[in-house]
Amino acid sequence: MRAKLSIIAALTLLAGVGAAQTRDTLVIGFQQEPTGLDPTLDSTAAIETIVAQNIVETLVQMDERGQVKPALATGWTITADGLTYAFKIRDNRKFHNGRKLDSSDVKFSFERAMAPDSTNPNKRIFANIATVATPSPTEVVLTLKTPDSLLLFNLTNAKAGVWAKETVETNKVTPVGSGPYKFGRRVTGDRIVLVRNDDHPDAKSVRLREVSYKFIQDPNASVAALLSGDLDAFPNMPAPEMLKQFERNAQFKVAVGTTEGEVILAIHNGKAPFNDVRVRRAIAHAIDRKALIEGAMFGYGTPIGSHFPPHNPNYVDLTGMYPLDLAKAKALLAEAGHPNGFEASLKLPPFPYARRSGEVIASQLGAIGIKIKIEPVEWAQWIGPVFRESQFDLTIVAHVQPYDLDNYTKQPYYYNYNSPDFTKLWGEILQATDPAKQGELFKRAQRKVAEDAVNGFLFQLPQLGVYRAGLEGYWLSSPGAAAPLAQLRWTR
Repeated sequence: MRAKLSIIAALTLLAGVGAAQTRDTLVIGFQQEPTGLDPTLDSTAAIETIVAQNIVETLVQMDERGQVKPALATGWTITADGLTYAFKIRDNRKFHNGRKLDSSDVKFSFERAMAPDSTNPNKRIFANIATVATPSPTEVVLTLKTPDSLLLFNLTNAKAGVWAKETVETNKVTPVGSGPYKFGRRVTGDRIVLVRNDDHPDAKSVRLREVSYKFIQDPNASVAALLSGDLDAFPNMPAPEMLKQFERNAQFKVAVGTTEGEVILAIHNGKAPFNDVRVRRAIAHAIDRKALIEGAMFGYGTPIGSHFPPHNPNYVDLTGMYPLDLAKAKALLAEAGHPNGFEASLKLPPFPYARRSGEVIASQLGAIGIKIKIEPVEWAQWIGPVFRESQFDLTIVAHVQPYDLDNYTKQPYYYNYNSPDFTKLWGEILQATDPAKQGELFKRAQRKVAEDAVNGFLFQLPQLGVYRAGLEGYWLSSPGAAAPLAQLRWTR
């Protein structure tokens, strides 16, 4: 009997040791170090990836399938005319500074974004809001000027997050939200650390006590860090050529999904010679997407012919609008007055997909006489001179927000496309209440920007994730820039 009790005691002790050793920390590899952590000040996708659904909460959020779900709002109603949205707000949220969140914080956050002096990168999504009313601490009513069929999708964006008035001045450095994770610390040039918010109502289901984002820009260093154990995951692996190696390694899982990122060869439409549609169409005829995806992405990625993701039910395949035809491309250049081609610069941000694609694109355009000077730039130089000041000829970047065809209505915007017809069409999309009609309008919008060859449409950026075996709860694909941490867990 005593021997039996000893065995039971030993097994119990071993079980206790196993439980004690259950991991509750995670180190995620991240290529781009964000300049700050306030998405209302900067459109950099890396900021939203870190803070959305983790530090800051929104009225509504997207799930992995891209469907709008409740978040701070438990539910909502929309009037038949599409002009009034009434949200019921949860009564159990506190900001990380301990103050209770209520409807007045939603009103403050939205009116701040709507203000004439607002610096919110997505200020335009608030422009159609006429009033924000708060009938009670748990009710918010938005009244619109005109119907907006994409309002709920837009409100999932971290730029529509709910913030405390008393902390907005310091959110860039130490963001304070109401989410399941709090800002812990930042080591500039190395990492950002988030810690579990034990005061969050869902804290008991959040398994990871601490999550670090470690910044590693070099693809080879990323591989080495995973293999050495310095990293547990790299959700957007910058070295696609190494995925086969990780697939053969039992210590890792490789997950290949998709993103909302349309990789484009952005063209300065307001600058000669690119303000001539014939030149832009010549560029389109010179692009060999298959060779580009093989050369730059080792076969990972889906060709696109317009600014719209292939996984969307309203996608129309326009990759055949400009088939690879070098003779046609040269003829268009000659017709536009450039029989011998011309010189142009291609400014490339530091992402491997951009740098590698740039080398291939430069070669392909060289075949029709466009002599490309490649200019690698760091992210701050891309955001400033290229994106904000339009100081470029050509550049390559992925646009990662859902339904961001509305970029083609923005004035000013970095690629300087100005089409009243497209702007009118987008207005019809926003006011369409019938899904079938809206779908047809989306298809017309895709065709319009393709016909105008606004940009060179290259491929849909894949999500190439490498995860240490035993980690579960990650999203295979990214329906937006958010990457929620609350469901991540170690199973062994």
